[in-house]
Amino acid sequence: MSKGKVILSAVLIAAAFAGGTYYGGKNSAPVITSSAGGASFTGGYDKSKDIQAQAGTTEVVDLKATGNVIVVNEGELIMDAVKAAQPGDTIQIMPGTYHETVYVDKESISLVGVIKEGERATLDGKGVLNDAILYSGNNFVVENLKITQYKGNGIMGQAGNNFVIRNNVIVDTGIYGIFPQLGKNGVVEHNVISGIEDAAIYVGMSDNIQVAYNDVFESVAGIEIENSRHAIVENNYVHNNTGGILAFITPGLPIKTTYDVIIRNNFVVDNNHENFAIPGSMVAMIPPGSGIVVWAGDDVIIEGNIITNNKTAGILISDHISFGNATGDPDSEPYPDRTMILDNLMMDNGYDTIDEVKALMLTEFKQGKPDIVKVGGGIDSCIINRHRYVTVGVDDWKECDFTNTDNIDTYLLDSPVPPRDIDPSERGKIAYLGICTGCHTYSGTMIGPPVQTIQALYMDNPEGLAEWIANPTKKRDDFPEMPPQNYLDEETRLAVAKYMLSAKN
Repeated sequence: MSKGKVILSAVLIAAAFAGGTYYGGKNSAPVITSSAGGASFTGGYDKSKDIQAQAGTTEVVDLKATGNVIVVNEGELIMDAVKAAQPGDTIQIMPGTYHETVYVDKESISLVGVIKEGERATLDGKGVLNDAILYSGNNFVVENLKITQYKGNGIMGQAGNNFVIRNNVIVDTGIYGIFPQLGKNGVVEHNVISGIEDAAIYVGMSDNIQVAYNDVFESVAGIEIENSRHAIVENNYVHNNTGGILAFITPGLPIKTTYDVIIRNNFVVDNNHENFAIPGSMVAMIPPGSGIVVWAGDDVIIEGNIITNNKTAGILISDHISFGNATGDPDSEPYPDRTMILDNLMMDNGYDTIDEVKALMLTEFKQGKPDIVKVGGGIDSCIINRHRYVTVGVDDWKECDFTNTDNIDTYLLDSPVPPRDIDPSERGKIAYLGICTGCHTYSGTMIGPPVQTIQALYMDNPEGLAEWIANPTKKRDDFPEMPPQNYLDEETRLAVAKYMLSAKN
């Protein structure tokens, strides 16, 4: 026998031994775990340790019960009604077309579209306006609207808590369809969203969020939980996107973690759409055909989903080092720890996977269509019924000691949390967190250029940056034009400019 064949035989024997660690050998009976009646997950969100949630039990009064109704007819401005509204009021928007940006910075305002014989109130940006609805007030509700042809965001939250976003139709509207940023205790449900360049639903730097019963399709990312905690994504129909459901940590953002995310009972099918993200943006790295992606997020549970016909893989798990274009962030832990894969129906995934996955499979002497692909570091992950799937990178995962999440109905809170306490000295910081970080990280490319680049351009000139924030112009071909943030008052623009120029990470 030649020396080369001896080495190859030794490697094959070692690989077979490693592969048989959990099976007791290829032909041995697999470990079959029934999810019916098994142990439930006992970790997750602990309200007793949440100071903000504890405050909500005594300090928040629901003003909607005493509010008035203001009716807006076609030909009138919704924004005029917002200016006239008092906290607790409901603004009813009659069917028709409205061409404006609506900014709500008051507490407990509800924007309710009136649907008559199928006709909705439609906000149409006509490809000119950037944002349809921006809100920074707490206890905000928006429902029953149609939004189309805006360049930036359909509905964006900027540090508002206790929000409800439901029953809206958002079509061909810029970068983010629904984007609650820096919020706590919010619901995104029963929305239909399509044609979004980044994420149809993007939950950014938020806590205690429920994303349910949405239909998202023909977007780059279907549902994205990014730098957020205590989120449940369930009962959604996620199809024909580039990537279906993502649990991410984006380095360079002020909040450094994503953890405690449950992804359950969703349909994640046919997410093979061409990636049409802005080149260089974070989601531009997603290979078409990615069902569920866990990128450095921790404590992510994947349970009860139907995951079929995603051509790269059904589930992709990676760290920052092995996948994507993440830049170094010393405060952002790059590994996906404690991923937990329970029973899911997976079929016909990975039928046209990428070369990197093929190469990874070769290292384990595996062939076939991969359902689950894990690459890079991470600790303490687990899986049940692994024999059902074609996998790579998970042979050393342990068996989970629970089989379901039945003990957890929701991470929403029983009572509203109080508004974010903003000291006047922190005005710039909160505006930076709630607005700027939707497109800018400190050192990497998200949508706009890194903060470090902006600092180099405007250091010692916060007044110049504040003026540019109000009246931006397109400067570089490799980034989209920034929308004007002139709804912010002059003092806030200068404060956020100073904060951005002083940011360290």
